[in-house]
Amino acid sequence: MTKPYAEVIGDPIAQSKSPAIHNFWLGKLGLEAEYRAAHVRADGLADYLAARRADPDWRGCNVTMPHKQAVMGLLDRIDPPADAIGAVNTIFPTAGALAGTNTDAAGFLEPLGETLAQTHYFRMARILGTGGAARAIITALAGHGFTLVVAGRNPAKARALLDELGGKGEHHAIDLAHFADPTDFPFDDREACCDLVINASSLGMQGQPALAFDWSHAPPGSIAYDVVTAPLDTAFLQGARAKGHRTIDGLSMLIGQAAAAFEKFFGHPAPRAHDAELREILTR
Repeated sequence: MTKPYAEVIGDPIAQSKSPAIHNFWLGKLGLEAEYRAAHVRADGLADYLAARRADPDWRGCNVTMPHKQAVMGLLDRIDPPADAIGAVNTIFPTAGALAGTNTDAAGFLEPLGETLAQTHYFRMARILGTGGAARAIITALAGHGFTLVVAGRNPAKARALLDELGGKGEHHAIDLAHFADPTDFPFDDREACCDLVINASSLGMQGQPALAFDWSHAPPGSIAYDVVTAPLDTAFLQGARAKGHRTIDGLSMLIGQAAAAFEKFFGHPAPRAHDAELREILTR
């Protein structure tokens, strides 16, 4: 007897933690369903979605790199906020059609909820990276009144992202190398201000080059946020802690975005009371 299933697609896909997260929640809820990983190359996307459309047990899929933009043209409907972000990370069948949405922005914002509920005189985020994660983060923070500084190895790409996604704010695009060397910039009083420094790139991930960021560029009281999950405690976060900054690791965003997708796939809220146990499993 077959049972309902969802999955994650990407190229490569073996490193994905999504099956461990979703199957943990399915087990806690006692649901007869499963979550798998499927290696899908770019030239196989159309065939993959055609086959899943015809499968009554398929409840949808998460989409990871490099397919988050490529899948959009293969879907029947793009729901908010994926239409604004310009990338889809969750696909689900509905009324005979395939819909795409994006849960990355909600997952990113989740651990910042208490901070963003406060009133601030000024909000600024330094976003390092110009890839798919950065698209969701730029869109999310622009909607919360942040002035954005986006740094990339290609500043022109950073500028284009801000022009597309940043809204009406006075945002800035710079070369990532700007943050590598120390600065003696005299930051003004940050009382009632909210400052974020976000690694939205793959730099610092296992197998990738290190992220060169000197923490003299971060105002006092900044929050450091790294989307990298392997390693979980990156050199970026270690450097932030050494300077007394609060840190948020990549599992926070990963679990948050997965929870929003889980409810789409299986019709039940993710059992978040077990987050501590889930984190232990994911870091073994």
